[in-house]
Amino acid sequence: MKTKVQFFFKRAEALVTLFILSIYHAMAQSAAGIDQATAEVSSYIDPISNLIIAIGAVVGLIGGVRVYIKWQSGDQDTQKSIMGWFGACLFLILVGVVIKAFFV
Repeated sequence: MKTKVQFFFKRAEALVTLFILSIYHAMAQSAAGIDQATAEVSSYIDPISNLIIAIGAVVGLIGGVRVYIKWQSGDQDTQKSIMGWFGACLFLILVGVVIKAFFV
């Protein structure tokens, strides 16, 4: 029983040492790595925000067609449908603009 406990503590000690060394290695990176990561993330901002705006435009077109179909069929929930689709489009477009403003 004593050898199993000693083996367990030796293994735990090795794991803690490995963990401390890995943290030390991660903290020892220079500011160049952080600058590179920032530049890489910043390069994705424009395509992502443009994609979100494009999704908002597609959602707006689909919503417009669905509202038109409801309106032509005489459905009573047309106004509720208009507000829902308009809110979704407005949200997506504003998210795209806010992402650009926040990260640039």
